[in-house]
Amino acid sequence: MGRHQVVAVRSSRETSEEYPPGEDPRRWRALVVTLAGGFMMLLDVSIVTVAVPAIQEGLGASAAGVQWVVSGYPLTFGLALVAGGRLGDAFGRRRMYLVALSGFVLASVFAGLAPTLTLLIVARLLQGLVAGLVTPQNGGLIQDLFRGPERGRAFGLLGATIGVSTAAGPVIGGLILDLFGEPDGWRWVFLVNLPFGLLTVVLAVLLVPPTPRRSVRSDIDGVGMVLLGLAVLALMFPVVQSEAGGIGRFWWLFVVAVPLGYAFLRWERRRVAGGRVPLVDMRLFTTPGYRSGATLAAVYFCGFSGIWLVFAVFFQTGLGFSPLESGLAVTPFALGSAVSSWRAGRLVERWGRRLTIAGLATVATGLAATGVVGLLVEPAWVPLAMVVPMLVAGVGGGAVISPNTTITLSRVPTTMSGVASGVLQTGQRMGAAVGSAALAAIFYATIGVSGRYPLGLAVALFGAVVLILVALVLAVVENRVNAGNKSLENYPTHPIASG
Repeated sequence: MGRHQVVAVRSSRETSEEYPPGEDPRRWRALVVTLAGGFMMLLDVSIVTVAVPAIQEGLGASAAGVQWVVSGYPLTFGLALVAGGRLGDAFGRRRMYLVALSGFVLASVFAGLAPTLTLLIVARLLQGLVAGLVTPQNGGLIQDLFRGPERGRAFGLLGATIGVSTAAGPVIGGLILDLFGEPDGWRWVFLVNLPFGLLTVVLAVLLVPPTPRRSVRSDIDGVGMVLLGLAVLALMFPVVQSEAGGIGRFWWLFVVAVPLGYAFLRWERRRVAGGRVPLVDMRLFTTPGYRSGATLAAVYFCGFSGIWLVFAVFFQTGLGFSPLESGLAVTPFALGSAVSSWRAGRLVERWGRRLTIAGLATVATGLAATGVVGLLVEPAWVPLAMVVPMLVAGVGGGAVISPNTTITLSRVPTTMSGVASGVLQTGQRMGAAVGSAALAAIFYATIGVSGRYPLGLAVALFGAVVLILVALVLAVVENRVNAGNKSLENYPTHPIASG
């Protein structure tokens, strides 16, 4: 038995001592495997949108019913992120990754074979729940396995995964529907996760190193998980149901979220005062760069994630494109984002927040130009005319997500890295939900008044640009606060950063 095989079967404590942080030779292979799982989770946020008409026809469902297939997944996804991060911190990220990824594969099969809409909705809720347990392990593993400039490059790959999966969902969904056809081609949107997921599980068993268990069962903050989950549910439920009049019917949940959030904060302070481990240590938000980076990410995702539904409706309903053609029309954004995310991961150590500022300015410029093109160019030429501005927007977007993630998590101690990643991504999911609802409402309202899809697209994209400019202002303010810290390595270290 070789050295790596021996190490793989040792306890997590022995593994940690065998390879100091940043020196495990399996770290890059482990990263690729865990990002493959993360890609599946994020892809399922957007891939289903192109299959909605086929699902509605195949199961004889109403539009309101099918909306739950789309919105149920991000709802439970967002609910589980912080708890998933804390459980990974406590019981080991590799363990949580394998258990939750296996659950995701089973839930995907359940969704693909669901004979009724009700069972499909249940499967999607379960999919989102276990996906929320998987996703924070990616950021936590990067914190555990990488140090120095390598960590920036690793977060660059994570940023590329987020950007590409979001933009590639409609393309991959369109390909699957074209390949498998009617009436049950939509089932393969879910069943495709079975072979890919099983392969990822096997590779994770072989290549992802164990991480230390830092807690025992009695340390898990169950009450905190319930309180935070209910608060997030109260905030997200009306938003994800906005197309079905959710905000008008469930606005009172926003009010309910306030006492739930207050109760959560009081409970967490009580646990800290009692010497017990909280779900979210509030000192996390005093870590240099964390609070501002998390806020910036939430605002950016409002604009970034909200545009994809608008593009899908514009191309498919407004221009009569097929789902595949609609997906291909936004591919330049995905390509630009993938390339620049990797490059930005290499530059963030040197340029710090200035890189995010440049990225936000570029993505705002690209989306504004895309809106102008959609408004002025003849419909037949719109996809071709959008290639360059969409590519520019993608390049800018890639220079936002991965550098911001690196900066936001750079000073978080490893004992809190999972929950820090979960909190960060919860903000992103909530931002995505709010942005999708807001930009879709702007799009449909403009069409309702003018009857023109190009105008609706332009106004919605300008709305996205406004949100991205707000994120730009936040980045500029933080950069001025840390004016003497031109590179990431010069950012101040928090007192708890030693763990």
